[in-house]
Amino acid sequence: MAVIAAFIINAGLNFVLGLLIAKLLGPADFGRFALATTGATVLNTVLFEWLRLSATRFYSGRVRADEPWIRHGLDRAYLRVGLLLLAAAALCGAFGFANGADGHAAILCGTGLAALGIGVFDYHTALARARFDGKLYLGLVAVKNVLAFGLMAAAAWWLPQPAWVLAAAGVSQFLAVVLLRHPLRDPRTPFERPRLSATWRVFARYGLPLIAANTAYLSVAFVNRGAIAGHAGFAEAGYFALAADVTSRAMMTLGTALDLLLFQLAVQAEEQRGRAAAEAQVAENAGMVFALLAPCAVGFWAVLPALQALVVPDAYRGPFESYSVALMPGLFCLTMMFYALNPVFQIRRRTLPVIASALIGLAVNGVGLLILPERLGGIGVAVAQSTGLATAGLWLGWRVLMGPERIHLPWGSIGTAALACAAMGLALAPFRHLPPATALAVLVPAGMVLYGALVWIFDIAGLRRQIGGRLRPGRAVAAE
Repeated sequence: MAVIAAFIINAGLNFVLGLLIAKLLGPADFGRFALATTGATVLNTVLFEWLRLSATRFYSGRVRADEPWIRHGLDRAYLRVGLLLLAAAALCGAFGFANGADGHAAILCGTGLAALGIGVFDYHTALARARFDGKLYLGLVAVKNVLAFGLMAAAAWWLPQPAWVLAAAGVSQFLAVVLLRHPLRDPRTPFERPRLSATWRVFARYGLPLIAANTAYLSVAFVNRGAIAGHAGFAEAGYFALAADVTSRAMMTLGTALDLLLFQLAVQAEEQRGRAAAEAQVAENAGMVFALLAPCAVGFWAVLPALQALVVPDAYRGPFESYSVALMPGLFCLTMMFYALNPVFQIRRRTLPVIASALIGLAVNGVGLLILPERLGGIGVAVAQSTGLATAGLWLGWRVLMGPERIHLPWGSIGTAALACAAMGLALAPFRHLPPATALAVLVPAGMVLYGALVWIFDIAGLRRQIGGRLRPGRAVAAE
């Protein structure tokens, strides 16, 4: 549970840091920074994510002692890819910063350094999670956040160009790993070079199909930010970017935290009781993910006006709420795909439908970009994105629910959770436009109490049973 708590704290601090950087850079430069940050995320996903996923799947405390070639293969793959990326970033920096830090080549250099830092940091946090070392994971997160706040805020204040802030982001994450390198090391063992190629092939077969799908979704965000910048300027792209970042974090943070626990339960079920038990666990997980994510989405909608008034910088107010509302349905569908539908295909190790759904979403988004911005302006880009993601989610859900290997979802729990969310939304709606501080003071506890009461009364997704089991340690609870 320390890993989940650290992850949520990290996401919250990243949210605060994003607001600070947005305020220091201003809308236009923050738009460039956000576009480059999306590029760094895409770059990290393409180059490193297949290895990070392999670390979470193939590395463990037992493997650390019994199969050292797994860590050898991971380390050497990261080293080779990282050196290539560092060389490319240095080449861009050599040409870019000579012509000023606001040039395209300088921003490319910063993007490369940010991607490298993200890749190195995420890899080592994955190793800590795979070893179930919550203390080490928490230490990495804490050190990274201290360094990121210091270096990125200082760069945005004294050197207010996106390239410098991007470079500071990469350096802060790399330094966190350097400072904690000793507990991250494995015991010294002989390097078995003949195993290296075979180990890399295993990693590629497992990770690359998932990366293709994730890259397609990241491309949607990247293309859309570029489209809105070309259509309405970088300031409008900044408005869009802040709303997209905040809304996606509101959806994704809880989903990712749940996935740290729930998918592992499915893997454990497969090891102990077979594939059928694993698929039954995935179906149960899907009901729980919906039952927790749906009220999160409704609650975010309810507090959005207060959130905008209290924490969003003045320059972004107005467009922030409009873009957030337009983006929310698509981002909710994306979160459900990642953490409720994709695990069905991951547990089967047949991930082509995941790639197909991503390509469908990308195509629908592209069609929307050809039509909607001309008619709706910048908000048309957000509508195109939500339409594309919703279409991808519907197609993937159809694949899960149809055919001879269909998954039997807990529709009773899902339907009850949907009705409970509707009741919560109707109850909270009259209080949305109270004075901001009063609205937050009313909406947050009222929403939690109302939905929590409905969960307790109807035992939505078995949550009452889970909570009751934790309050009575003598009883076994599945989530343990």
